[in-house]
Amino acid sequence: MSQTAVLLVLVRWTHRSLAWGLSQLPMAALSHQLAPGLLFQKVLGSGRHGGFGLWPSLHHQGFLGAFETPLAARAFLASGQRVEAYREHAQDLFWALLRPYSSRGSWSGHSLDIASPAPQPGALVASLTRASIRPSKALSFWSRSPDAERDLAQAPGCELAVGLGEAPFLRQATFSIWRGEDAMRNYAHTGGHRRAIEAAHAGKHFSESMFTRFCIDDMSGRWAGRTFA
Repeated sequence: MSQTAVLLVLVRWTHRSLAWGLSQLPMAALSHQLAPGLLFQKVLGSGRHGGFGLWPSLHHQGFLGAFETPLAARAFLASGQRVEAYREHAQDLFWALLRPYSSRGSWSGHSLDIASPAPQPGALVASLTRASIRPSKALSFWSRSPDAERDLAQAPGCELAVGLGEAPFLRQATFSIWRGEDAMRNYAHTGGHRRAIEAAHAGKHFSESMFTRFCIDDMSGRWAGRTFA
């Protein structure tokens, strides 16, 4: 079993740091500097109010990094230049240290190795789904998004949910935290989400996708009016 660890950081910029925050998206795409133990990284935009809609948010952003070991991920969180800058500019900041226990697919050619056994019943778990949507299928995909988004907002056991993406409309991701696997499965296999996924597979909406479930080693911060510890 691998030692792969994933760090997810969510930020909401202060008003005076808005321009700085927006500058991180193009700068990240041009940056090739890797921290020790960092396998790959993504700097991500978000939908309006940190949600899932078509309109991007100017205030919300995310970072995802996959590391060789949990120690490397914690070192990056504690003293990495990017996270230090985020703390200086953020009104709200949330982070989670994660270990994949189930994953299929890839993200820009990168896959995540399994690094944890399945969680104990009732333990907090996290889910990341991401996809590159074929331009010819974007309208069909987005037509089903409101039902899935509404169901997620009302899903029993959902502690946190945020829409993320590398590019508006076409390269999208959802990160969520759940009170146990049962709650996560109930949402995934019912209602609007199930219909959207079935339609996406039947219509071959995605040119690349990744679906990963995580055990949560640690998390802290504030997001969407809630404090996590």
